[in-house]
Amino acid sequence: MVNLDMSCLFPPTIPNWIDGKEITNKKGRVIIKKNPANQEVLCNITASDYSDVSFAVTAAKSAQMSWALMPAVQRGNLLFSFASEMKRHREEIAHIVHLETGKSLKDARGETDGAILLAHFFAGEGQRLYGRTCTSGVGNKYAMTIRQPIGLAGLIVSANTPIANIAWKLFPALICGNAVILKAAQDAPITAWFMGKIAHDIGLPSGLFNIIQGHGREVGNEIVKHPDIDIISFTGSTSVGKEINIICAERLARVSLELGGKNPLVVCDDADQDNAVKWILLSAFSNAGQRCASASRIIIFDTIYEKVVEKLKEKTDKLKVGIFDTDDFGPVINEKQLQNMLNIVNRAKESGGRIITGGYRLSDVDHASGYYMAPTLIDNVHPNDEISLKEIFGPIACLYRVKDFAEALHLANNSQYGLTSCIHTKNVNRAIEFSQKIQSGVAVVNGGTYGSEPHMPFGGFKESGNGTREPGTEALDVYSELKDIYLFVDENQL
Repeated sequence: MVNLDMSCLFPPTIPNWIDGKEITNKKGRVIIKKNPANQEVLCNITASDYSDVSFAVTAAKSAQMSWALMPAVQRGNLLFSFASEMKRHREEIAHIVHLETGKSLKDARGETDGAILLAHFFAGEGQRLYGRTCTSGVGNKYAMTIRQPIGLAGLIVSANTPIANIAWKLFPALICGNAVILKAAQDAPITAWFMGKIAHDIGLPSGLFNIIQGHGREVGNEIVKHPDIDIISFTGSTSVGKEINIICAERLARVSLELGGKNPLVVCDDADQDNAVKWILLSAFSNAGQRCASASRIIIFDTIYEKVVEKLKEKTDKLKVGIFDTDDFGPVINEKQLQNMLNIVNRAKESGGRIITGGYRLSDVDHASGYYMAPTLIDNVHPNDEISLKEIFGPIACLYRVKDFAEALHLANNSQYGLTSCIHTKNVNRAIEFSQKIQSGVAVVNGGTYGSEPHMPFGGFKESGNGTREPGTEALDVYSELKDIYLFVDENQL
């Protein structure tokens, strides 16, 4: 393990990055950021307001035009430098993610590596910003399409996987020629600040990548409303996504929404039960269940229900909760989130739900000072109960009995969400039918409800998004305009 002096890794008050400079709010307001593992104060955060957003927009507008005129290959070269600097600072980034989120260093390193891979992928897209050359139905006429930047991109990210969330939006926005105003996650301010530091150190043009710290409702709302910000990309809850969509619709701004999930994992009667249990644990509890792709609805055939539940309870009870690499997952991000989880579980119990294991806050000596929720399994809940419908964003999964494949598929699709899904079966016919008929943006066979790789699209159906996809080459459609070009040839000039 690399030992780092954490006191030198970031400043006591995390500033904004605007026009290539570190800037705090003129009013001096701050927000306290605590370590979710022990509630110790990590830092203060600059509490920005409209004036900071306005300053960032002015800086971004000044920088964007020259960036857009730079050949995409050269933009890609700068992003390769960005990726290389991220790799050089891998340990610092991972330690920051570890401190801000409470996840283990092992998991933080894995997340950091994924962000670096994504930076490399989109840097390479500078050599592949493909258009099309086409034939025309008219003589002496040629047709083609090209990609051009939209302008200013307002990026709003969540704190659950902070470095990955930033990378998903930042690099496709930049490679397409846009300037960026990033709203840092309030619960992960240092990660965003450090990315701004890397951008400064590699010589990314000033004003091109601006980072605003502060309250989501205050700063995020100002970014969404600003008439000079041409596209908003948001990752977060469906309720907030709907509000953003309304505001963007009023000013015809482009919007990309990656929202919530209530993801089903189906275990058929012919499944490899041990493999299914392994993937249920990973899907439901990794990152303390704070994943939009988390498996929170486990649908099990009746003939094997008791046996699978027995195995699942045994394995769940052996999970280790803490911040070390030997632990399975850490705390949830803050006290408010933890209390929401406990309240929902208690309401489920009052409505007749059976707690198979967990259902409480960990309060022993190793966990009492942090925001730790015990891994929780619940059954005997109705598909229309609150706990079955609402995204909880914690280490809590509900179990449901079904008689056969048809009932399993129906229950899996009986949700307002449609982000990820999974089926465990040895029957290729079931696998194909499920993959085709499940209403989700991602479908997995004999694995977990996980998201995409850097070169693959991720997004959901129904209330899990608005149809856009990030990352993958499909993200280029989010951050670029498509232009038709027609060329006429004058035969008299040949």
